[in-house]
Formats: sequence, structure tokens, C-alpha cells
Amino acid sequence: MKRTAKLVGGILMLSLLALGWLYQRVFWVEVPEGQSAAPVHELWDTLVKQHVTPDGQVDYPGFAGDRERLEAYLDLLAIQPPNTTTWSDAEQMAYWINVYNAFTVQIVLDHYPVGSIREITPGIPFINSVWDEPLITLGGKSYTLNNIEHGILRTQFQDARIHAVLTCASISCPKLRTEAYIPGRLDEQLDVQMQEFLRNPNKNQPDPESPKLSAIFNWYGGDFEAEGGLIVFVNRFLDQQITAGAQVEFLEYDWGLNE
Repeated sequence: MKRTAKLVGGILMLSLLALGWLYQRVFWVEVPEGQSAAPVHELWDTLVKQHVTPDGQVDYPGFAGDRERLEAYLDLLAIQPPNTTTWSDAEQMAYWINVYNAFTVQIVLDHYPVGSIREITPGIPFINSVWDEPLITLGGKSYTLNNIEHGILRTQFQDARIHAVLTCASISCPKLRTEAYIPGRLDEQLDVQMQEFLRNPNKNQPDPESPKLSAIFNWYGGDFEAEGGLIVFVNRFLDQQITAGAQVEFLEYDWGLNE
């Protein structure tokens, strides 16, 4: 009986090792021994292609039915946080953008159905928002959505295009892109995402003489001033330029769920 138990235990251990090897081969880029690899974001790419429309509407029930694959991707992110020594800036930035967006979807699913992400109050109501709660664990460390957006992405990379790629699961947010952000195309993806955000009349109305822009450009005004000023920054992504000195108005933000 003991020999049988040992045999079964041995087979189980070998099976787990084999699965671990396969997991690494399928989802991770191979690198020299002693270095840590950035994850491949194919699972997230597949999920958003399947459950997000081209204009950014999210099929949350569809995601819920595909929860196993979503959680497999989140587990993949959790076991390999960025290595600032061996990962490029693009690898780190793509990782944190995908982390923010994928965990935002998970947080909504955990409380679905809701009319707005602002209805989710896992902490102290009227004091802590969903963005302030440590709902994300990566590499054994806890993070809030605000940690990732303000403490990492805005601080470390100082690229104002970041404001067009993070989804807050709301109608007025930049749309959730129907592809994962990947290091090799990240610069192009950031440009295209900002262009599409500015040219969406439901989110921005960049008239040359009387521009009406998303409240995001007001909330994070310092980030755009650091890149030459708001109008200078916005004009990088527009065919029809806003007139220098034009008075910018900011649109009311719609926090309704982006479904």
C-alpha cells in the first residue's frame, strides 16, 4: 500500500513538473539561464479580440463565461513581475498597461452586474474607491490600480500617451483595445490609441477654434504641459490642428459601464 502511494505520488510530481515545463514553453519567451523573461500576452490578446467590440464595448458576460482563461492570464502576470534589470522599458510598460486593463475587467466581473465601476466599494464607502484598494497581487506584492497608474506608469515612464490606453471601465474612458499591448509595437499602439481617442466624437470634439476635450486632459494637465502644452500635445495626433491659444472646454465625464 505504501509503495502504491509513493508510486502515485511520484507520478503526480512528474506530471506537475511536465505541466510547468509546458506552461513555460507556451507562454514565456525563452531567455538565457539566470535571467527572467517578460510574459507573452497572447492570452489577453485572444480574450479582448473575442469579448470587446472594435469601438471598445466590453461583453462582460462573455468574459465571465471565459473566466478560466482570464484567470490563467492574470496568474501568468502574477508569477512574473517586471525585472527592471533584464526587461526593456517597452516590456515593462506593456506589462503594466495590460495588468491595469486586465485586472480592471476582473474587478468588474467580481461585482457584476453594476451600472458603474464607481459603485464598487470594497473598502470604506465614501472614503476608499475601487482604485485605492489593494486588489492586485503580483510577485507576492499587493498593488492598487492607483499604484500602477500613478506610482508606476506615470512616474516611471512619463509618457502622456498613457492616458489613452488605460481603461476605467466607463463610457468616457479610452476604449479597451482589441489587442494586447506588446513591446515590439508599443510605440505605434500608443500613437494609434491616442489618435482614436481624440477623434472619437463621443469622447473628444477637437474643433480648431472651440475645442471640447475629455476631462482626462484637465485632470492630468501637468502631464501634457510637460510635453509642450496641451494644444501642442493634442495637435501631434490630429490632422486638423487646434488653433494656438484656443480656449479649451472639458466635457462632462460619463461613468456608466462600458458594456
